[in-house]
Amino acid sequence: MPATYEPIATTTLSSAASTITFSSIGSGYTDLRMVLVGTGTTNDTYFLYRFNSDSSSLYSTTRLSGNGTTAESVNNAGTGLLVTINALLSSTVPSMWTLDVFSYAGSTNKTSLATVSGDRNGSGGVERAVGLWRSTSAITSISAVMNSSTFAAGTTATLYGILKA
Repeated sequence: MPATYEPIATTTLSSAASTITFSSIGSGYTDLRMVLVGTGTTNDTYFLYRFNSDSSSLYSTTRLSGNGTTAESVNNAGTGLLVTINALLSSTVPSMWTLDVFSYAGSTNKTSLATVSGDRNGSGGVERAVGLWRSTSAITSISAVMNSSTFAAGTTATLYGILKA
């Protein structure tokens, strides 16, 4: 990572888990990046990013996705920033998700960019999503929450702080 990225915390799951959380995030950075690399125990349809354990309906997401055959654009409002997985979550082939959160410690609504890229032996896809959390609270925790499945053992998540760029 560039010198402006500073690893804050890393976790590797020793057993399957439906949620991965980073908490006690300090305010010493400009932005945050969470990187997840791993597999699932089964195919799932989506997972959510949530801030400060907030499961209210203050989130909205606009997603663009494609798999080489079809493309779609969808707007969602709900209880977290929605990231679809569909065929990208495999029990054998890892996928990579990133979440960039801009001005996370500021006093304005929080904006983010989420990406997922995966391949299932030539049948993969990509998704890009912009998200909004309509809260002026500083973000002190970030969670990735599975809908109905779990992240498999061995899944790794790292939280980076981005220094003033």
